[in-house]
Amino acid sequence: MAVYRFKVSFEDYDDVTREVDIKSTHTFEDLHRAIHLSTGYKPEYSSSFYISNDQWIKGQEIAYMPTQRKIDRGVALMEKSKLSSFIDDPHQKFYYTFNFDRPFDFHIELIKILDETPGITYPHVAKSNGEAPKQFGNVFTPAATEAVAVDDEFDFLNEMEYVAEDTVDLEGVLDTDEETTEKATDDHESDDEEDEFGSEFSDNEGFDEGSGGDDY
Repeated sequence: MAVYRFKVSFEDYDDVTREVDIKSTHTFEDLHRAIHLSTGYKPEYSSSFYISNDQWIKGQEIAYMPTQRKIDRGVALMEKSKLSSFIDDPHQKFYYTFNFDRPFDFHIELIKILDETPGITYPHVAKSNGEAPKQFGNVFTPAATEAVAVDDEFDFLNEMEYVAEDTVDLEGVLDTDEETTEKATDDHESDDEEDEFGSEFSDNEGFDEGSGGDDY
């Protein structure tokens, strides 16, 4: 029986590749699961293969866990679609999107057609290069960010390196400032009192002069 060897590569991670051997009678769901056996991802997410040309332009879709709209449209289902039914090119290509909610995109290319090897259980991961990115590593996690912010604040306070002597000196400076402020306040009050008496005296002088001018 014919065995297809597919090269599987991440669209955004060129250095991460897998080579998967799978029988021609297996389905696209078998290939879907084999890919994620090699990446360590959980396969139970809505995903699709697309028949593709050399420029990775999407054609006919073969879906796993499709939406109702796709079902109504009559999309082909992975579990019912054999690989051999969609391969008519010795270098057949498929564009593959895993998990539409938080997608990873792959390029799938048929690179060899082999004979079945006794003793090997198919699908079989023949070659693996690079570590697959974490399945949801690109998702924003507020809790983690908050933890980093707390650590940064803690480090900042430690950098201040306050000691008892610094505290005493600081208190001395504060006491001096308070005394200076109190003295300035007292002086200001004294000036206000002098101005008040001076104003009254000036008013009286003006009154006397005015009265003297009216006397005959």
